[in-house]
Amino acid sequence: MKGREPMDDASRGTARSRALFERARMVMPGGVNSPVRAFGAVGGEPRFIARGEGACLVDVDGNRFIDYVLSWGPLLLGHAHPAIVRALERRLPLGTSYGAPTEGEVLLAEAIRRFVPSMEVVRLVSSGTEATMSAVRVARAATGRARIVKFDGCYHGHADGFLIRAGSGAATLGVPDSPGVPEEIAALTLVAPWNDLDAVRAILDRRGAEIAAVILEPVVGNHGVLPPRPGFLAGVRDACDRAGALLVFDEVMTGFRVARGGAQERFGVRPDLTTLGKVIGGGLPVGAYGGRADLMRRVAPDGPVYQAGTLSGNPLAVDAGLATLRVLEEDPTIFARLERQTERLAEGLREAAGSRRDEVAVNAVGSMFTLFFAPPPIATTAEAGRSDRARYARFHSALLARGVYFPPSPFEAAFLSTAHGDAEIDATVASSAEAFRAAFEGSG
Repeated sequence: MKGREPMDDASRGTARSRALFERARMVMPGGVNSPVRAFGAVGGEPRFIARGEGACLVDVDGNRFIDYVLSWGPLLLGHAHPAIVRALERRLPLGTSYGAPTEGEVLLAEAIRRFVPSMEVVRLVSSGTEATMSAVRVARAATGRARIVKFDGCYHGHADGFLIRAGSGAATLGVPDSPGVPEEIAALTLVAPWNDLDAVRAILDRRGAEIAAVILEPVVGNHGVLPPRPGFLAGVRDACDRAGALLVFDEVMTGFRVARGGAQERFGVRPDLTTLGKVIGGGLPVGAYGGRADLMRRVAPDGPVYQAGTLSGNPLAVDAGLATLRVLEEDPTIFARLERQTERLAEGLREAAGSRRDEVAVNAVGSMFTLFFAPPPIATTAEAGRSDRARYARFHSALLARGVYFPPSPFEAAFLSTAHGDAEIDATVASSAEAFRAAFEGSG
């Protein structure tokens, strides 16, 4: 693969995507079923995808792209990995949903516990949002407290209590970030600045008796990739312990991405509860929450904390997840290889910026990365917020025209898979050199 010259939409061909988008806008909000897919942040129109193959996507017009979105992270093994396809082919003739227990659920829960030992007892659910809201319910029940602390820039799904933006202070009472979220619910969430341990300590010292849990992405991925500063996660753990609050790691994105056992393994900090997402289903709809046995035994039917789901432990998702985790167990070198490839790409992007390198930051942890159009280092949401959105939009458009699919938002993490080899990385770096010129010169 080589970097390609840009082509306008007419010569490249986007007629079918455009027609589908027009139809979609008549029957779906914004023409999409999840907001960022609409490409609004980059001023373009979405490409409707026909299939995924390894490291690539192919749209309905036949255009091929090297994919760094990977369904927003879960496709650790790339698209249509043979082991996952075989698992689904074996399962499909046996039925798609039973509403009853299966052996696969037990095997998947056992596998999750092998990878993430802090998850002593596991409950499978159907999404990351379901996992995080359920973990918070357990924390509230266990502590008898109502308030939670989250961090600016951390996204934990669209449950009401998480859709809260930061205010002007270190412990500002939450205000709704979306219409439809009652102020009474928003007021139960306190917001702290990411990577500011003093602010976290101040909140917990002052209001610890009210706080059930502190929930965080141990590496922020939803405001661009923002790693924790040295000692930050351990400091939050200590502050929670002093206040009697629980610590919840939302590893929906970082699970199996930043280390075999997630961020808690990489940074050596053990949370009380952990949430995982679609990576444990090979990209199919699934999630999980789990943690200390004494906490999880409070969940029905063992205890009074109610949570249920008809499609929880869906056999298709379970078998795809088992196939994924078996590949990872059979080849434990995958994580180190992915990290090397990610750093190779990150350094290639920095070099491709040429004389403007000092105006570009590329943060990478494990197989996650983000490119910011702002001077490095970028460690906080305020610093990330200085990233030049217009330049990113031009960069994204120029890359897309050259067959490279980056996140259609400047504040979303990008990912690599085991299917991304040297050829894909070399092609991406070559295309990015041209895209940087477009970004800084204001051309396509």
